[in-house]
Amino acid sequence: MTKRENDHLTQSQFADELMRFKRGSVTRRHFLGVTGLGLATAVLGRNIGPLSGDAFAQDLGSQMSIATWPNYHDPATFDAFTAKTGVAVEVNVFGSNEEMLAKLQAGASGWDLFVPTNYTISTYQKLGLIDALDLAMIPNFNDASQNQRFTHEGKIDGSTYALPKNWGTTGIAFNSGKMKTAVTSWKEFFDVAMGEADGRAMVHDYQLTTIGNALVALGYGFNSTKADELAKAEELLVKVKPHLFAINSDYQPSMRSTDAWMTMCWTNDGAQLNRDMPEIKFVLGKDGGEIWCDFYAIPKDAANKPAGYALLNFLMDPENAKKEHIANGTPTTDSRVLALLPKDLTSNLIVYPDEASLTPLEFGAAVTLTDPGRAEVMARFKSA
Repeated sequence: MTKRENDHLTQSQFADELMRFKRGSVTRRHFLGVTGLGLATAVLGRNIGPLSGDAFAQDLGSQMSIATWPNYHDPATFDAFTAKTGVAVEVNVFGSNEEMLAKLQAGASGWDLFVPTNYTISTYQKLGLIDALDLAMIPNFNDASQNQRFTHEGKIDGSTYALPKNWGTTGIAFNSGKMKTAVTSWKEFFDVAMGEADGRAMVHDYQLTTIGNALVALGYGFNSTKADELAKAEELLVKVKPHLFAINSDYQPSMRSTDAWMTMCWTNDGAQLNRDMPEIKFVLGKDGGEIWCDFYAIPKDAANKPAGYALLNFLMDPENAKKEHIANGTPTTDSRVLALLPKDLTSNLIVYPDEASLTPLEFGAAVTLTDPGRAEVMARFKSA
């Protein structure tokens, strides 16, 4: 590129040169020579689409890490981010919020971005494990387009600590080709696990849902921390344990192989399983259960915060989010994204249940994350 061409350098051309420099394809001298330091400063201060904001004015490094849930992202999303920025994304998978919390409390998690559930954010904030987000670094996010029913827990005392990924529910997936009983409640789930699905049922390795759904099956609240109610839930869980196929939050492989016929199941897994194996049905318990929203947050001790912000901004772009939702099978909180999704997804009752089905469900309560009574029940259940 000649000096004369540099006089008419467009934002797109600058972005291309910037990415070449970040990947190491060109030298710093070349980058400064073709752009001019003054022009570079000016353009970096503007919105240049997916490469906008202060996150992209900093050195993003060559790699970053995200902690998330099983079967929760389209790998093509991270490939596209790497192609844009030159930053490789390492994906760490966890099966419970307790695991994530323990990892962060231990220090040096190595994560630059992670995916906590709504009820945990206040605890992370109180423990000083996450900082308030600098929204100027995330220009693709639009708070006005968010459904506050699901997203309000990302804000604490007027500051935003986490941005929504998607919402969903915790229901029951069962193989109608293997089972005669069409399970419709958590009471039926535990009964069938000890009957027709003996040796073929799975529960989460996650106290919130496993204990919560046992409580619901007994007629108690999903978030109960009452000692007498937890004792009854423990009794039910210990009774059902010999009949279980496994205690595992990554249950798709076993359901697909038909080693398991029934499992506690999150929205995205239910949608993916039913799409690929229509005989696997997904239902919400008519007696209650969980509704949730997952978020993105940046750990206080993140080693590469610029890359964390850059990926977060990339994920907030409606076009990128649309692709994630199509592959993932979870409902969006963002009206901009909802308008882009195909009708066969937005009309899917697994993904977008009717209001009557959502009414009995409860959001997780913050107290359950660190309640010792629930933790002890889960530990005794697993060791029984």
